[in-house]
Amino acid sequence: MNYDFLLVACLMVVAFLYSSVGHGGASGYLAIMALFGIQPDLMKSSALVLNLFVAGAAFYSFYRQGYFRWKLLWPFLITSMPAAFLGARFHLDPVVYKTLLGLFLLFAALRLFFRLGSDSDELCEIPLWFGLITGLLIGFLSGLIGIGGGILLTPILLLGRFARVREASAVSALFILLNSSTGIAGLATKGLHITTELTVWIAATFIAGMLGSFSGSHHFSDSGLRKVLSFILLFATLKLFLI
Repeated sequence: MNYDFLLVACLMVVAFLYSSVGHGGASGYLAIMALFGIQPDLMKSSALVLNLFVAGAAFYSFYRQGYFRWKLLWPFLITSMPAAFLGARFHLDPVVYKTLLGLFLLFAALRLFFRLGSDSDELCEIPLWFGLITGLLIGFLSGLIGIGGGILLTPILLLGRFARVREASAVSALFILLNSSTGIAGLATKGLHITTELTVWIAATFIAGMLGSFSGSHHFSDSGLRKVLSFILLFATLKLFLI
């Protein structure tokens, strides 16, 4: 099988699965690119660019269905965006961050897989201080690693009983879109590394993202979305520890 075709196919699978739960797929793209031997600087820039398009497709689908709630986004967003810009400018040894992040994702994946209540449970209000501090941490870590942050925000919204599954997906999609934008801006101050193949990757993942987010916002059951999200979190955990 052609090497380039296989890479694009893998990126499309990642985009479909991640977008079905409102994610852009950066952690998945990073894992795939690492397996295909792509240079780290190119990986980070490319993953954030793909995140923009796939998260945009996901937000469009979930927003159209009426799942977006602004009050679930802004407490995290106002600190995460400047933090993502700063994080993207740093070049630090990510071992400690990866370990802590991996443990959190593993815990969240197991909690979601073995059912975290139901969407009929009463929801809680987001404390302002919690949203501001959490957004700051998510934003900086997202910019540092090269992701949009949805892989962190979604389980927090669900574990904290702040949102229902599809509401969390809609909020995370816009969160990823905006954080990826500021992350790219931060990278641009040091110099973006772009491949000539990026246009093909964007087109392929955008199409897959539209299909995945349409399936997630229209057809997948709540329990099905939780299972997909659990799989994605486990995949991201393995990527952190093994790649």
